[in-house]
Amino acid sequence: MAVEATRHRSVHPTVVTAGRRRSGQRPNIVGAVGGFVWLAIIIVPLYYIVITSLRSQQGFYATNALAPPTDPTLANYQLVLQNEFLRYLANSVVVAGGTVVIAVAVSLMAAYAIVRGTGRAVRLVFAVFLLGLAIPLQATIVPIYYMITRIHMYDTLAALILPGVAFAIPLTVLILVNFLRDVPAELFESMRLDGAGNWRMLWSLALPLARPAVITVAVYDALNAWNGFLFPLILTQSPDNRVLPLALWSFQGQFTVNIPTVLAAVVLSTLPILALYIVGRRYLVTGLTAGFGR
Repeated sequence: MAVEATRHRSVHPTVVTAGRRRSGQRPNIVGAVGGFVWLAIIIVPLYYIVITSLRSQQGFYATNALAPPTDPTLANYQLVLQNEFLRYLANSVVVAGGTVVIAVAVSLMAAYAIVRGTGRAVRLVFAVFLLGLAIPLQATIVPIYYMITRIHMYDTLAALILPGVAFAIPLTVLILVNFLRDVPAELFESMRLDGAGNWRMLWSLALPLARPAVITVAVYDALNAWNGFLFPLILTQSPDNRVLPLALWSFQGQFTVNIPTVLAAVVLSTLPILALYIVGRRYLVTGLTAGFGR
């Protein structure tokens, strides 16, 4: 009983002190107001796009822009789907998927070689990859257009994948290198003693441990490939190879006076990449923080 009383006497002041600290904390009013303002900046445009896409053409001009539609309709979405939207969606999926798969595969192998390799050549290769971060996309339009036409790939989906891969690799390599550097070298040495080669260590050890970083770069590269507009505008011409950003541009010209239909196309084009972001958002922040933390 004496021991229990002593424990209560030793713990009680700490609990009281912690309670006083919590009660003494002042609410961050400025931060809360800033958070609500930022939330309004994000939510209001999304709300406007969604409710406008559900209005009829007559209701768009007759009612308050921020008021919910009195007679919501899906006719705008039906009209968009009847205008080859699924073909443009499939082209965007092919371009984004091809860009992500090739960029992540090449970058993972390059990052493994940089982390496990030694010598000046390895550091020079890593510096060349980092140099790619400093090259603006707009400065490469003319040489890329020249190369694509010379190899007869103009107006193909492959012509959009190759430049996307080239611009995705530098940042992807940087993030993967920072992740793989945190893997203890003893794990690689243990597998080496068991007779494992570089390929086995890459696929059986490096890839599973770097899965958060791989998901991060995959989501980031997919976002860039999905939203790309300049390369599709320069390197494609026919409607058969049109991707969603160009399709939205053409819808804007086709439905100039039908704003609800244009916004319905915007909502439909956002859904796939929004679903991908929701699935990978937990790894996205972690991976980008690790990639830029060194």
